[in-house]
Amino acid sequence: MKVSNRTDREARRRAARMEARQALARNQGRRRLKDNVYAGIAGALVLALAVALQVFWFSSSPTAEDLALLESQAKAGSSETGSASAIPDPSLAEGRIFSGALSLNGAPVGIELDGNVAPQAVAVFKSLSDEGFFDGKSCHRLTTGESMGVLQCGSADGTGASDPDYQWGPVENTPADGVYPAGSIAVARAGTTDSHGTQFFIVYKDSVITQETGGYTIMGKVTSGQDVLGSIAEAGVAGGVQDGKPLTPVTIDSFTLQ
Repeated sequence: MKVSNRTDREARRRAARMEARQALARNQGRRRLKDNVYAGIAGALVLALAVALQVFWFSSSPTAEDLALLESQAKAGSSETGSASAIPDPSLAEGRIFSGALSLNGAPVGIELDGNVAPQAVAVFKSLSDEGFFDGKSCHRLTTGESMGVLQCGSADGTGASDPDYQWGPVENTPADGVYPAGSIAVARAGTTDSHGTQFFIVYKDSVITQETGGYTIMGKVTSGQDVLGSIAEAGVAGGVQDGKPLTPVTIDSFTLQ
């Protein structure tokens, strides 16, 4: 009799456990169904909103300000995804030499960029010059040290800060001995060999520049107007130091290449 009672109790326990598991399964099924319904409703609302916005936009004759806002947002989105589509291919300059002029404070400086020795750099600066990027930009840095004399230009905001959305590489055509002859036109960079941007510097006297970080790409030379650079250098650096903002503000009126 005792054995029989024990067996009945165990059977009842097994039945209770089975019922509990079945109840849990039913509750989970109902919860999943409810979640799927809510998700479907939310998706439908998002789709309906998107369609409504599109209908409104294309039927509301957007203003020029609206279009400008959309364009700026598209550019921002492209920047966030790290798009490098703005960097021209070096093949655009390979085997070509471009001549032109750089106007500084109304005074012309003849220049030549050589795609044979620095195709990537020359492709970039030919593209920027064609876009008129440099027009109105400044030359924000002048060095007047005994062994280094350069005028640096082309900063997007005039402060010398690099533009993280427009960086490229590699370094090309660097002098092994670190000597940059007077008249050299070279590309500045933020630090690494793939951090070139829109800035360049013109060497107005023979200079020695450290090559510890890989040197700087010499992409061309001054062909005339070296005296213009000399006059800027003679005016000195603001504050009487040897490296800083030119005492006489220097503006790029134009940068043309043919």
